[in-house]
Amino acid sequence: MNRYAVAAGVAAVQLALTGVAVAPQLSARLTGDTYLMRVAPVDPIDPFRGAYVVLDYPDLWPDEADRGEGEGRTIYVRLVEEDGLMVSSGWTRSRPEDGAYLACRDERWEIRCGIESWFVSQDEARRIEETLREDGTVAEVKIDGRGNAAVVGLLPSQR
Repeated sequence: MNRYAVAAGVAAVQLALTGVAVAPQLSARLTGDTYLMRVAPVDPIDPFRGAYVVLDYPDLWPDEADRGEGEGRTIYVRLVEEDGLMVSSGWTRSRPEDGAYLACRDERWEIRCGIESWFVSQDEARRIEETLREDGTVAEVKIDGRGNAAVVGLLPSQR
């Protein structure tokens, strides 16, 4: 087999794997509906991934006692609007038939939905974290029809 064909095959596989890895975020950004959710900061700096703000969604996650029951499995967080913001109305292990929901992974100690980080410069991360703590902030999140989600912005809270 010729070297160019092998190199082209390897490049095609890598490109396909990259597409699979970013498909949920891309789908949410391109086809999703926009929702607002209350957020709280966790930690802004990771020496390996750069500056970002880790976001916590206090109105979304199931109780601690319910986590880890299906570690590694998908958990669906059903959403309802309350005072202009989306909050959890419960969760299930089966995909909801209608309404807005997040498709997340149950990782025992946390539920991961792909909306936990907002990447920015180090200075911006510190400023955002201070704003989150002092004034409150809401995340602008796009969610597609399969529950894939992506954070597209952070906005000041309208308390």
